[in-house]
Amino acid sequence: QVQLVESGGGLVQAGGSLSLSCAASESIFNTNAMGWFRQAPGKERAFVGAVSRSGGSTLYADSVKGRFLISRDNARSTVYLQMNSLKPEDTAVYYCAAAGTTVSLRSIPPRTNYWGQGTQVTVSL
Repeated sequence: QVQLVESGGGLVQAGGSLSLSCAASESIFNTNAMGWFRQAPGKERAFVGAVSRSGGSTLYADSVKGRFLISRDNARSTVYLQMNSLKPEDTAVYYCAAAGTTVSLRSIPPRTNYWGQGTQVTVSL
């Protein structure tokens, strides 16, 4: 069953912006921290960012800090990833995930309860 539904992927020019969304069922969303990961061709899946259940705490990978913003709308049971100043190296399949805490999402490997299906983001020069 698909319980995390992502949208917003696409093609964007370097320096541009793109916003990803991940809608979850209310029961899952209300009991989990949410996070974003990405996997580029030939590379391992990497942590991008995470937001706590309340939305009061966020974590980011160094590679995206200052450029990407993660947020959640509890009323809509949706987590967002706003990506700005995109670079070609940001090209990857982006996945959303749910886990008990942001620490669980940041763990290597991440201790996740649910994964989204992934959405392709391609950044061209």
